[in-house]
Amino acid sequence: MITEIEEVTGRIAPPDEQAALRAVLRLNSLTKPPGSLGRLEALAVRLAGISGNEQPGYQTRTVVVMAADHGVCCEGVSAFPQEVTVQMAYNFLSGGAAVNVLARQGGASVQFVDIGINAELAHPELINRKVRRGTDNMAAGPAMSRDEALEAILVGVRVAQDAVKSGTEIFITGEMGIGNTTASAAVLCALEGIPPEVAAGRGTGIDNERLLHKIEVVERALRINSPNPADPVDVLAKVGGLEIAGLAGLILGAAAARVPVILDGFISGAAALAAKAIAPESAAYMIASHVSNEQGHKLMLESLGLEALLDLGLRLGEGTGGVLCLHLIEAVSRIMTEMATFESAGVSGAEGQ
Repeated sequence: MITEIEEVTGRIAPPDEQAALRAVLRLNSLTKPPGSLGRLEALAVRLAGISGNEQPGYQTRTVVVMAADHGVCCEGVSAFPQEVTVQMAYNFLSGGAAVNVLARQGGASVQFVDIGINAELAHPELINRKVRRGTDNMAAGPAMSRDEALEAILVGVRVAQDAVKSGTEIFITGEMGIGNTTASAAVLCALEGIPPEVAAGRGTGIDNERLLHKIEVVERALRINSPNPADPVDVLAKVGGLEIAGLAGLILGAAAARVPVILDGFISGAAALAAKAIAPESAAYMIASHVSNEQGHKLMLESLGLEALLDLGLRLGEGTGGVLCLHLIEAVSRIMTEMATFESAGVSGAEGQ
C-alpha cells in the first residue's frame, strides 16, 4: 500500500509556470484595467498553472462525499446521535441533501462513498468502499490501525483515478460522519501543534458545557495516543477518521492527475493538512472555497497557505461551500475565453502596460 501511495505522490508535478504566465499576459490584454478583477485574476492564474492551459474549462464537475462513523461519538461530543450518519446517507443517495441541491445548481454530480459507515447500505448509486464499520473510540486508544489508514487513503486515490478516467475535470471534497469535527480537531492539533481549546469548535451546534467536554476528549485522545506529527499516516490512524483519510487520498490522486480540488470546510481542511504532510506538492492543487464557522478552520487555511474565496458563516459540510465556488470557477473560465481583448475590440489600452 505504501508503494502505491508513493507512486501516486511521485507523479505530483509543480504547476506549469509557463501556462500561468500566459494567463497573466491574457488577463492584461483583456478590456479592463490590469488587476481590476481582483482575486478572480489570481484564481485564473492558479487554474492555468494547475491545468497547463491558460484558458481552462471545467464541464465535468464531481463532488465526492466520503462518509464514515466515529467511535468517539460514544463520548457524547455531538448534538446528534451516530445513527444520523446512515440516515443522512440515504438522503444523499436520494438527492435530498443540501449538497445535492447546490450541486444540481452548479452543474456537478455527487458521488457518495461509504468508506466506513457503521451499517450495511444498499442503493444503486452507492459507491461501497468500506474499510471497516466506523473507527474505534480515539479517546480510549487508536481510531484504527495503520494499515486501515493506508487503505482508506488508497480508497480516495482510486476514487479520484476512476473519476478522472470518466472525464472529471475538477473535484469538490465533501463528507458525512457524526463526530468528525472532533477527529478533525485532533488531526489539526497533532499535525500543527494547536491547543485543543483553539482547534475544537461547536460542530453540529453543541452548547458550552458539551464544548468543554469535547475539548477534554480531544486532549485525552492526544495524550493516550501520542500521534507523531512527523508521520501523517500515524496521525490519521490514531486520531483521524476513515473519511478524512479518504479525502486526503482523493486530493493526492487529483493532484497526480493535474486536476484541481476545491476544498470545503473543517473536515476537508483536516484531510488537506494530511495530504500536504504526505506530499507538500499537493497543496498547489487545492483551492479553498470558504472560511467555515468552525473556529479552527482559519488556522488550517493559514497552515495550508490558502485564502478562501467566500466567507458565509457556513458550517454544514457535505461539500456545500465547495460547490458554491463552482460559480466563481465558471466566471473565471468565461472571462478567460469570452472577454474581448483590447486588440479584438479596437479599444485603446492603458499606457505603460
